[in-house]
Amino acid sequence: MASRRQLSLAAVFAFATLLSVAAPASAQETAGDLFARAKAEAKAEHKNVLAVFSASWCGPCKLYESFLDDPQMKAITEKAFVIQRFDVGEHPGDSRHADTPGGARLRAALGAVDEPGFPFIVMTDADGNPIVNSYRDGDTDSNIGYPDSAAEINWYIEMLKRAAPSLSQDDLAATRTWLRKHSSH
Repeated sequence: MASRRQLSLAAVFAFATLLSVAAPASAQETAGDLFARAKAEAKAEHKNVLAVFSASWCGPCKLYESFLDDPQMKAITEKAFVIQRFDVGEHPGDSRHADTPGGARLRAALGAVDEPGFPFIVMTDADGNPIVNSYRDGDTDSNIGYPDSAAEINWYIEMLKRAAPSLSQDDLAATRTWLRKHSSH
């Protein structure tokens, strides 16, 4: 009897161990895969793509995630965009967080120069062609990241006007109000 119980416990332990092993890195979806799926969804839904390049350790990235996840802002943003997040800039020794394979290459292909800062936001059409990004007025030394100051909020609203012309003036005003309310300035 004892040996059956020990075998059963050993089998349960072995099964649990197999379940807890993380998938190999090669099984992780690539940035290309994720972007292709976002573009297909955007085409099907007649939307554009909002690509967000961020890192788990980044405070402004977490603020932008809070903005995107807020029910009011999510409803407005998802009227015009399919949102796709990419992890880039993770610390090499971090066992819990990893870069999205190919994320840095995709970020560069979509207009990032060198290390643009975090988050880096790109709004593309459904074919993946960049419309506008978070470099204020195209200045590659001026990534707004999370729009916190008045100038950054103004640029973010301009980004929305360019990439999401279907958003109403009320949607833009609500976005501006939300960002101002949650600003540290």
